[in-house]
Amino acid sequence: MRTLKYAILGLVNRRSMTGYDISKEFGEELINFWSAKHSQIYPELKKLLDEGLVEYKIEITGDVLEKKVYTVTEKGRKDFLVWLEKDEKLEPPPKDQFRLRSYFSQLMEPSVYQKLLESQLDQRRKKLAKLNRLFLQYQQVPPFGSDKFGDYSVLAGARFREAAYIEWLELCLEAVKAEIKEKEK
Repeated sequence: MRTLKYAILGLVNRRSMTGYDISKEFGEELINFWSAKHSQIYPELKKLLDEGLVEYKIEITGDVLEKKVYTVTEKGRKDFLVWLEKDEKLEPPPKDQFRLRSYFSQLMEPSVYQKLLESQLDQRRKKLAKLNRLFLQYQQVPPFGSDKFGDYSVLAGARFREAAYIEWLELCLEAVKAEIKEKEK
C-alpha cells in the first residue's frame, strides 16, 4: 500500500498546496507520526497526477516564478475516503534502536548504560516539552470534523507516547542505579 499517496491526498483534501507546502506539512504538522522526504513527495505527486487523483494549476509569483498548486480531483477524494474509512490490523511496533540496545544491555557496563539512559531521557524530556508547548494552542478539544480535531488528537497521542517512553526510561535508570549502588558495597 502506498501510504504516502494517502497522506498527500489528505493534505490536498484540506486545501490546495504546492509541493513545497506539502513538504513543509511533513516537517511541521505530520512529523510526530509520519515522515516523508522531499525526494519521495514529488515522485508520488507525479503518480497521483498520472492516476487522475490530483490536478494542478500554474500560479505566477513575482515576475517569472511559476509554481504548481495541487488540488484533489473528485476521483482522488473518493479514493481517499475509501482508504480513510478502512479498518487496519495492528501494525508491528516501529523500529527503535535504543530499545534494541536495551534488550542487550546486560552486555554493557552499568555505568555506560546509565549514561545512555540519561541521554535518552534528556532528549525525550525536551521532545515532550516541545509537544506540550504546541499543545498549549488548544484550550479545549476542537469540534470533531474540523481539521484542528485531527491535529489535536495526533498531538495528544504524541504527548502520551513520549510520557510513556520517559516513564520506561526512568524505570530502567532506577534499576541500573540500584545495580551500580549494590556493586559499590
